[in-house]
Amino acid sequence: MDEELRSLTERLRTEARASETYDRLVATADADELAAALTEPGQPLWARELVAFRLGVAGDRRAFEALVLLLNHRDPQRCVSAAYALSRLGDPRTARAAAALATNELRVAYALHPVRLLAELRAPEAAPALITTLERRLRPHDPYRRVALACVEGLGALGDVRARPVLNEALAHPALAEAAVRALARLPKA
Repeated sequence: MDEELRSLTERLRTEARASETYDRLVATADADELAAALTEPGQPLWARELVAFRLGVAGDRRAFEALVLLLNHRDPQRCVSAAYALSRLGDPRTARAAAALATNELRVAYALHPVRLLAELRAPEAAPALITTLERRLRPHDPYRRVALACVEGLGALGDVRARPVLNEALAHPALAEAAVRALARLPKA
């Protein structure tokens, strides 16, 4: 069992209160059984997260919608698990979904993990979405500095020269300046 799955199952075991369903979903190797549990009415959130994670890591695209919903959840642990599974899923819709979540101003409080996922995926949608999100975070008194910092770091990792103007703007923000210097240093010279 890989470390991410072990961590997830330990966390969800507590939520499941050692239920028989939990034991069955952890033990089964049947992807169809997992997929059925994903869409079965009345399933608790922990069960949906467990099966979506297992299917996603296995590359089963039936998990896509559930994982995207979990990526935008208010519980950061669920977001981390969903991002991990989505990064391994191999679904071409993942980058577009992450970009939509990262740039949604109504859900910006939950944008940290979509931003990080975009940087990891290195998809064509990544740099434009991170640039847009960072531009919005550079407003005075913006409370989402962790999202802004993730954008700066992600743009540095992507090395896309289109990020140069917004990274230069980030230099004026003390909480972002050091990361912006590192990110700018990673961009190809003009």
